[in-house]
Amino acid sequence: MTEFTARKQSEAVLDHERKRVWDVLVDPDLVAAMTPMVSRIDADGPRWRWTLRRIPLLGSHVDLEFTEAMTFTPEQTITFHHDPQDEERAGVEGRYDLADVPGGTHVAIDLAITVDLPLPRLSRPVVQAAMHGVLEVMGAGFARALERRLATG
Repeated sequence: MTEFTARKQSEAVLDHERKRVWDVLVDPDLVAAMTPMVSRIDADGPRWRWTLRRIPLLGSHVDLEFTEAMTFTPEQTITFHHDPQDEERAGVEGRYDLADVPGGTHVAIDLAITVDLPLPRLSRPVVQAAMHGVLEVMGAGFARALERRLATG
C-alpha cells in the first residue's frame, strides 16, 4: 500500500450573509447533497463519516469512507481532521474560513486528502494527477451547488 495526497485551496466571495453561508456548511445532509461523488454523510455530533460513490482511478475504481472530527467556531471557522473509527484507507485534513466583506462573505477552503492504495510508488505522478482532477470536479460542483442553494434559500 502507498499513500497518495492531493491538496485543494480555493476562495470565493459569496453574495450572501455569513450566517446563511454558515448554516449551509454545517448541515451534513446539505453538504452531502451538494458535493459531487459523496453519497452521504452520517453525523454523530462533531464526527462526520463520509461515504463516497465509486471514484474512477486508473481503469479501476475506489470505494472510500472516512471519519472526520469537526470543530466549529460559529460563523468563522470549520476545521476537520481524520479521526478513524476503524481501519480507513482515506482521510482529509482541512478548514473553511468565513469572513464578512462588503456585499457578502469571503470563504476560503484548504483541504488535503490522503488515500492509501494498493499501487506502487512509481504510480504517484499519475495517481496524484487523477486525485487533483477529482478534487477539481468535486470543488467546482460543490461551488455551483452551494451558490444555487444560497440563492434559492
